[in-house]
Amino acid sequence: MIRTLCLAPLGLALLLGVTPAAAQASPAQTPPVPFAIPADMQVLFWPAERRERDLRRMPELIPHAPIAPSPTPRPLPAGPALDLDLDAFMQAERVAGLLVIHRGQVRLERYGLGLTPADHWGSFSMTKSLTSTLVGAALSDGTIRSTGDLVTDYLPDLAGGAYDGVTVAQVLTMTSGVRWNEDYTDPASDAAQFYLTPPPADADATVAYLKALPRAYPPGQRWNYNTGETNLIGVLVARATGRPLADYLKDKVWDPAGMESPAFWMLDAQGKESGGCCVSATLRDWGRVGLMALERGTVPGGQIATPGWFEGATAQSVDFPDSDRGYGAQWWTRAEGAQFEASGIFGQMIHVDPARDLVVVFLASWPVATGRARSDARLAVIDRIKAEL
Repeated sequence: MIRTLCLAPLGLALLLGVTPAAAQASPAQTPPVPFAIPADMQVLFWPAERRERDLRRMPELIPHAPIAPSPTPRPLPAGPALDLDLDAFMQAERVAGLLVIHRGQVRLERYGLGLTPADHWGSFSMTKSLTSTLVGAALSDGTIRSTGDLVTDYLPDLAGGAYDGVTVAQVLTMTSGVRWNEDYTDPASDAAQFYLTPPPADADATVAYLKALPRAYPPGQRWNYNTGETNLIGVLVARATGRPLADYLKDKVWDPAGMESPAFWMLDAQGKESGGCCVSATLRDWGRVGLMALERGTVPGGQIATPGWFEGATAQSVDFPDSDRGYGAQWWTRAEGAQFEASGIFGQMIHVDPARDLVVVFLASWPVATGRARSDARLAVIDRIKAEL
């Protein structure tokens, strides 16, 4: 196991890099570069009241690529209702949606903050797990040969920097060894400067920025949370498949998994989907994402990637000292990989417990991006749910 000596803050990269003109553009338009981040679109610093109001409106506020619903929606039948009083928890933790699916049946479905079953909610880093799944799909298609390949095999314009000698697997597990600072309290951090640095002409913004980064450690030795690398995975998948990520997600996940509602994927300033962030979808469709992972991609519409892909991606590749958490390929793990999660800032989570045939989804607008006490309160609710099954 890779032991983590210094963990980067678990802040999800969402400083929305669009110009005021780009905020009015349709997804088909490419906003101009260079670009600047309008202060009123820096979601991390929104007042709590605005975040609670606007996380369901993100596709209206900035450009997103639409993803149409599946022609064959997957039913989610009702099961015996769980008798849990969660009103105080939902109010205190600013929960917009809570969904429990046990043995394929909905046992609990609650909404708050004015969210309805038809509304979408921004996912932040839960999107990373979808981007990982697209790597698995590309491997199954043969457009990506192996995660043991070098990233520069697929992105030759990345060659000549710290990513020389780094494998696709090391980027997926965030163990590339390339220096990256995800601290959003620091305006000089990479997470902030990434969106403030205009790319050279005719260059991909993600590739150009990451190519200029220095190496901190040899590849494979250290884990460091890095949203830029998930954006890089998105660029790699788009290059390898020759398709925009939203289109590929539609064909490889949204249709076969039976999503009943449209979704929307945030576009960057160059009009490309941000692999590390920001698919907006309904609570129930996030539940279907959890079912897809629980079932190892064997969904009603066919096989997504391969069962072996999901086994590997949700296994614990990195363990953290003094913590029950670990990391796989863009999935968080618990109990040494026996359970796993897609997770995003402000309280978003899909918790999957295969042994219990259980998926629990939280959509929320925490007043802070991350917090141990809030994470513990959420875990306590998961434990209460499991005790009632």
